[in-house]
Amino acid sequence: MISITERALIEVKRIIEEQSLPEETALRVGVKGGGCSGFSYTLGFDDNVNETDQVHEENGVRVVCDPKSFLYLNGTQIDFEDNLMGRGFKFGNPNASKTCGCGESFTV
Repeated sequence: MISITERALIEVKRIIEEQSLPEETALRVGVKGGGCSGFSYTLGFDDNVNETDQVHEENGVRVVCDPKSFLYLNGTQIDFEDNLMGRGFKFGNPNASKTCGCGESFTV
């Protein structure tokens, strides 16, 4: 399962409302090859949920992930930070053996 913290939920709901996205819009999480450590995280909004997607709903927000990405992301927690070091979503991935300094890519 991919979980999402309360701070991240608040930010996702704010973005959906601010951009006037449909209520059924899901937060799509994934990985792609690249980045300084081998894989990079992807995060976006999607109206289409495939029957093969992993789907988890938390407090009214659906988090969806394709099956290949889920192999690398199962157990990950998505958080949101807004501080002097920057503003953005952060991934706490227990499957990552190494992450880069920016926290946006990882190795398994």
